This record gives sequence, C-alpha cells and structure tokens, in this order.
Amino acid sequence: MPVLKNHAYSPPLFLRSGHLNTIYPYIFRNDIAMPYQRKRLETPDGDFIDVDCVLNKRSRMAILCHGLEGSAHSKYIKYTALLLSSEGWDVVALNYRGCSGEMNRKVQMYHSGFTDDLHFTVNHFENSYEEIGLAGFSLGGNILLKYLGESVALLSPKIKAAVGISVPCDLSAGATKIAEWDNYFYEKRFLTTLEKKIRLKKRMFPDQINLDNLSRTKSLRDFDEYYTGPLHGFNDAEDYYQKAHCKQFLSNIKTPTLLISALDDPFLPEESYPFAEAKRNPNLGFIPSAYGGHVGFSLRGSKYYWEEQMIAQFLHCSSSFIG
Repeated sequence: MPVLKNHAYSPPLFLRSGHLNTIYPYIFRNDIAMPYQRKRLETPDGDFIDVDCVLNKRSRMAILCHGLEGSAHSKYIKYTALLLSSEGWDVVALNYRGCSGEMNRKVQMYHSGFTDDLHFTVNHFENSYEEIGLAGFSLGGNILLKYLGESVALLSPKIKAAVGISVPCDLSAGATKIAEWDNYFYEKRFLTTLEKKIRLKKRMFPDQINLDNLSRTKSLRDFDEYYTGPLHGFNDAEDYYQKAHCKQFLSNIKTPTLLISALDDPFLPEESYPFAEAKRNPNLGFIPSAYGGHVGFSLRGSKYYWEEQMIAQFLHCSSSFIG
C-alpha cells in the first residue's frame, strides 16, 4: 500500500508546532465523563487487567490501547470511545497492568512489547461480536502493531482493521529522541509516575526491587535499563528495545492497518517513520502528517480531533478509505 497523502490534517497556524500541538489537548481540551462499565479480567498468569467498556449489544467492538502511563481515562481514549460508540461500536478501553488506579498483583506491570493482555482481551470478547477493530496510541500503537505482525497465525479472524497513532516504531531511537533537552518536561513527567509505581512495587515485593537504582535514573532509557528490562525478562534496556519494537514486524501484517504519525512529533526520530515498510506491505497504510505533534492533531471548533475522525473512518471501511 503506498504512503497515503490524500488525507490532510490542516491545523490553525498557532498549532503548526509539534510541541504546541502535543501540549494543547492536555491544557485546553475539555475533559468528559464517560459512561464506562468496568470489568476485571482475571488473566491466566494469576494477575488481572481492568477494562472500561461502553457496551450496547452492538455487532462490532473496538478495543483501544493507551500510551505510556495513560489509561482508559486519558482524553484521547475517552473521545475516541465516545465517537466510536456514537457510530455503532461497542468499545473496550484497556488499562494496562498498574494503570487502572489499582496496582496489579505481580511484580511485572506492562511494557511496549507486552501483547499478551491485548490477545487475552480479544479472546475474551470475540464470541459476542461479528467484527473487531483495534486502535492504539503511542506505546499502545507499538503493542498493537507488534501484535498484528508477530502473531498472524493466532489472530482472531474477526479483527478486520487497526489504526496506530504516533507510534514509536523504533524504541531505541525513540528513547534517545525523548532524552533531548527540548523534551525534558515530557520525560520528567513520565519518570515521575513510573518512579512512584516502582516505589509501590518495592513495598509489595521488597526482595525483588532495588531502589538504589532510582538515584541513577535520569532518563527513560535509565528506567528501562534498571527496571522495565530486568523485571520483564530482558537483559537490559537495549535488549528490551530490540525485541519489543514493532518495526521489525510491520512486514508481516495481514490485517488492513493504518499508521498516522506527525512529522513534527517531538517524540519520534526519523527511524520511527515506516515509509519503506508501508510501500512494501499492501496491508499497511501510512499517513505522514506534516503537523500534529504527539497524539495531538487538535481541531479547534470540533468536538473530535482529526486522528479520532480518521480512526472512525478507517475502522468503518478501510477499503474505501484507502481508495
């Protein structure tokens, strides 16, 4: 499938800045109350995941995957859920382990390549639906695209389409990019919540967590080196990045899939824009938007942002969207 350029995002002049478009939704977008119904799914390994649902007995279901340290209550998830629900979808919004407001039971939490819970959620709900659509944002997009490419033989045939937004397709290069000086406040925000969770895990598992490493943790790469990697079975941060990044799996994707990333995204390095992969795979479409920031794509005067509208359009009918 060629790189798609016939779907343009055109923001007002003041949002033609990657940083401003990234920050704008967090400061100025109204929050909304969603009529979520929470379900706790007991996982095969003795843990649990909480999913927040909008269920109206429709024939099709959309599963939404949030970004790093987000949740089903992130604004971009709630607005996407509201839009899809209004267009005839039941919606299931994942909360990764440790992200639902209650810490999970095991020392492990979640990471960019952990696809087991997405697969488990699909299997849990699929018998009730004729069609399943998937959408993932940032880290959630990496999980989603990795899942579609690494597990082709195991995928439910009911999965008809998928969309990834602002996906860090190359995790190692992304960790280097977010450590740049102009991304300091983003990285610090992520580290603050991640460090709180590690301190809580220390209380739960005092013999398995070494807090001495927190004094050495100055970047997300450091956090992955000392915590994410070792706690989830990787040798170190680089081993984690090389095994978990979705870019290596894009060529395997058979499900109609759309990836949208802004070229001014302050989080994404050149390596995370899969131009070549999209050109080689007829099932993978890529929109390299000139503007949009990181999970931004803000639209003034519109209830739903541009990428949310693109998700709804693509999940509704991927073939006509591409045409």
